[in-house]
Amino acid sequence: MKEKSMNRILLLACALACSSAAFGQLYKSIDKDGRVIYSDQPPAAADSKQMKISPGPPSAPPAAAKERGKDAEKGSKAAASEKAKADEENAKRAKANEERCASARAQLRNLGVGGRFTALDAKGERYFLDEQQVEAERAKAQKAVDESCKAS
Repeated sequence: MKEKSMNRILLLACALACSSAAFGQLYKSIDKDGRVIYSDQPPAAADSKQMKISPGPPSAPPAAAKERGKDAEKGSKAAASEKAKADEENAKRAKANEERCASARAQLRNLGVGGRFTALDAKGERYFLDEQQVEAERAKAQKAVDESCKAS
């Protein structure tokens, strides 16, 4: 029985100690230089005011932090999406460039083999190229190889 009453007294003492600290007095005064001074002790001057403070509701920084985290996550997802799109576009361009390079090299190789080469005129009819025209085609093919294969 003594133990229960001792626990109750101890609990009551702790509660009173905590409540007086939480609801302490606050005094506001102005010194001779015009500065505002806040203190928990009453000042010696008579021009002080006792202020009442009550504990307010807890602030919401955790929720704001969560929102900032969500915003940052959205921003990083958007940045990752943009990077993925840019990487995909670069891959498409690189593949198309490789195909152009392979085609230009094949054309140059065919023109270097020799033989009779043909081309189509404006009417769509086939005609044979002479040596000067073949040399001009080789030069165009070499230029195409140089331009499309310079990166690879």
